[in-house]
Amino acid sequence: MDTQLVVLGGGPGGYAAAFLAADLGLAVTIVDREPRLGGVCLLRGCIPSKALLHVAKAMHEATHLADWGVTFAAPRIDLDALRARKEKVIATLSGGLAQLAKKRKVRVIRAQATFEDSRTLRLDPVGDAVPDTRLRFEHCILATGSSPARIPALSLPTPRVMNSDGALDLADVPESLLVVGGGYIGLEMGTVYAALGSRVTVVEMLDGLLPGADRDLVKPLSRRLEKDFEAIYLSAKVASLAEKHDAIEVTFEGDVETKTQRFSRVLVSVGRRPNSAGLGLEKTKVQVDAKGFVVVDEQQRTADPHILAIGDVAGEPMLAHKAAHEGKVAAEVLAGHAAAFAPRAIPAVVFTDPEVAWAGVTETEARQDGRAIETAVFPWGASGRAQAVGRTEGLTKWIVDPATRRVIGCGIVGAGAGDLIGEAVVAIELGATVEDLALSIHPHPTLGETLGAAAEVFLGTATDVYRPR
Repeated sequence: MDTQLVVLGGGPGGYAAAFLAADLGLAVTIVDREPRLGGVCLLRGCIPSKALLHVAKAMHEATHLADWGVTFAAPRIDLDALRARKEKVIATLSGGLAQLAKKRKVRVIRAQATFEDSRTLRLDPVGDAVPDTRLRFEHCILATGSSPARIPALSLPTPRVMNSDGALDLADVPESLLVVGGGYIGLEMGTVYAALGSRVTVVEMLDGLLPGADRDLVKPLSRRLEKDFEAIYLSAKVASLAEKHDAIEVTFEGDVETKTQRFSRVLVSVGRRPNSAGLGLEKTKVQVDAKGFVVVDEQQRTADPHILAIGDVAGEPMLAHKAAHEGKVAAEVLAGHAAAFAPRAIPAVVFTDPEVAWAGVTETEARQDGRAIETAVFPWGASGRAQAVGRTEGLTKWIVDPATRRVIGCGIVGAGAGDLIGEAVVAIELGATVEDLALSIHPHPTLGETLGAAAEVFLGTATDVYRPR
C-alpha cells in the first residue's frame, strides 16, 4: 500500500493532524492499534474520567444542598448502569470520529506499525484486522502517545493493583483504596472512588500534592481532600506490596505512623512515559532523548526529513489539547504553510473539586528562575456568585510582568476553574495588560468576573476588596 501521509496513532493529536491534512488536500492514512479512534484520552483517559468526575461532583452538590435545607436519601449506586453510561459517552464520540474520517476520505487501518526504513512501515495485524503488509509513505506523523509509568517493585500480577486504565474500568467499589502518587491522575481517580464510597488514602513522595502547581492554588484543594479522603501521606513512599488473601499489604517508608497497612485495592499513578520504544525508530534518523521523547523542532519535524512527531511522544506537557495543536501545526507544515508551535501559554487543568487550573508562567517557576514578577489575587470570598453557590474557597491570581504590565500567567482554584482559564490563555497570547483585563466589562454575578477583579486588585481599583495599590 502507498499513502502520501500516514499518521501513527488515532488520539487527539493524531486525528487532528490527519483530519486537517485531509482538509488541506493530502491523501491520509491513520494506523492505530485500537479498534476505535480517540486514543487513550477518549477511550481510557480524559473523557471517561471526566464523565465519572461529573458523577462525583453531582453527588457532592446534592449533599451540599443540606446547607440550604434540602436533603436526599443516601445514594444507591448501580455500577453496571454507571459503566454503561460511561461507555455510551465513549461510543458516541468515537463513532463521530469514524464518521468524520469517512467524510474526509481518511483511510483507517488497525495494525501494529514498525518502521523498516524512513519511508516504509510494516503493519502487523491486531485482532482480525489487516494482514501483514507494508505501507510506503512520503511523510509520517508520529502520534503514538504515552502509557502509565511502571515501577517494577509495585507491579504485582493481581487485579488488586491497578494503573489508571484499570481504575477507569470500575470493576468494583473497593472498601479501601491506596493511591500511589499525588499528581492530577491520582487525585482525580481518588475523588471518584471516594464519592462512590471507598476509603481513599494517598501517598506522595514530595512534601505537597500536585507538584509543579503554585502552593496557594493547591491549599484549598488539599483542605477539601483532607475531609474527603481517609488519609494523605506526604514525604512518604511505598516500600513494598504483597497480596495477602483478600487485600494488598502495603509497607510504607517516611512520614507514616503505621508502617504496614492493608487495602482492598492499590492504584499506582506515578506519571506516564512516551510510547517511543518498539517502533523501529532506530531504522530511521529520528532522535530520541534520555527520557524517551522524540526530539522535534518548532515545526514538529524530527531529524528524519520524512517523519514528524506530536503529542505525548514529542515532549511535555503531556496534554491532549497540546497534542491537538501540535497536530494541526504538523499538518499545515506538510501542506506548505508557514506554521510553528510557539505558544505563550498551555493551560493545565486538574478536574478535582475544587478544580485547579493554570496557564503561562507560574509564580513558582518565576521565583525559581529569579524572574521579576508581581502577583494580584482576588479571593472568591469577595465574589457574589461564589457566595451565592457556597463555593468561596477559590481564588484567581494573575502573574504580571512589572516592566510591561502584561499578564504572563494565571492561576485559578475553585469550581469551574478549567472553564475560566480559557480567558487567561487568550489574554496571555495577545499580550494583554492588566489594564486591558480591568477595563473589559465582565458579567455580574459570575465567577468569570474574578478575572477582571484580580486585575483591578493589581491596579488598586478593586471595590469588592480593600487592596489599595
